[in-house]
Amino acid sequence: MAKRSVEPLLWMVFSAGGVMAALFIPILLILFGLAFPLGLIAAPGQAQLLALLAHPVTRLVLFVVCLTSLFHAAHRLRYTLYDGLQIKHLNELISLLCYGGAIVGSVVAGYVLWRL
Repeated sequence: MAKRSVEPLLWMVFSAGGVMAALFIPILLILFGLAFPLGLIAAPGQAQLLALLAHPVTRLVLFVVCLTSLFHAAHRLRYTLYDGLQIKHLNELISLLCYGGAIVGSVVAGYVLWRL
């Protein structure tokens, strides 16, 4: 039996991360970076945001957005270093650092969301 590669799974998470980042992050940046501080929309209170974050579906969505965005960034950085800078001899180290960082970031995001 031939050895199976995890490459298709990584490309799938890369694609999902790109879609999640393109859909959710601009909305959050516009709301929390422009609309609320400039007074264009009434800002929710801390109690309202904590009540929203208390719902498990909200936490799950935020976790999935964080996880897929981190893996998208890790995959993009890995291939930028591998193909763009031609650092092919350090492929294992670059993969370990990129995906390891994404895993650590995902664990931290999960821990923070769990503790809310």
